Amino acid sequence: MVRNSRVEFFDDIQRPLIALGNDFPSGHKVLPHSHRRHQLLYGASGTVVVGTVAGTWMIPPQHGMWIPSGVVHDVLMRGDVATHSLYLEPNALDGVPKTCQVVSISPFMRNLMMEAVDLPVEYDPESRAGALMTLIQHELRQLPERPLALPLPIHAGLMARCQTFLTQPTPHEHIDAWSADLGLSRRAFTRLFRSETGLSFVAWRQQACLLTALPRLIAGEPVTLVALDLGYDNPAAFTAMFKRTLGLSPRHYFKQYAHPGG
Repeated sequence: MVRNSRVEFFDDIQRPLIALGNDFPSGHKVLPHSHRRHQLLYGASGTVVVGTVAGTWMIPPQHGMWIPSGVVHDVLMRGDVATHSLYLEPNALDGVPKTCQVVSISPFMRNLMMEAVDLPVEYDPESRAGALMTLIQHELRQLPERPLALPLPIHAGLMARCQTFLTQPTPHEHIDAWSADLGLSRRAFTRLFRSETGLSFVAWRQQACLLTALPRLIAGEPVTLVALDLGYDNPAAFTAMFKRTLGLSPRHYFKQYAHPGG
């Protein structure tokens, strides 16, 4: 059993996959770092926010984030967080994602990971523990991606404007105001924004509002309060945006994904 330890302490162990569990208080921040191995970071409770130069990812409870080897990232805990992490040797498995992404963790995978963090790091590959770790490697290829990323631009002026917006996201900011702030025509701004983020301005604005809302909804705040605080005209408009992005209403989404065994 290995809990509340760092993977670097076990880097020389000759196993394709190891599992570690950690507990963090609300507000704890892990400074920018990277790992030699691929990481699947799973939040069993609380909300985890991961940042890289490419953007920000929100990991609600019962979801995970795939972080490829060598990717520099920081981690912020919102609420008390219990994590289970899998660390995979870079050449151990074909077909794993090459970029960061949030994935849904099924009840089956969740139970496998709970078992894995209680195993010794130097498990016998021919034992039950070895078989469990092999099964997990097969399951790693089956994790469905969830659209919970907010890509950030490299362009300095646009990055500054995005960061200002993120202090108080609202669905009512208009592309014309942003293009004027940057001294660009609407057409030039549209091209720049898409080339820098991979999203249209409207899609990015919607995603920013969603990722701001999620931690509050997870904490139990009413949909009506969150929707109005973000500037939506009514809860129905917010619910429509939520369903358009995640495929379910807030109530059904959290019933399915935010509770173990749901």
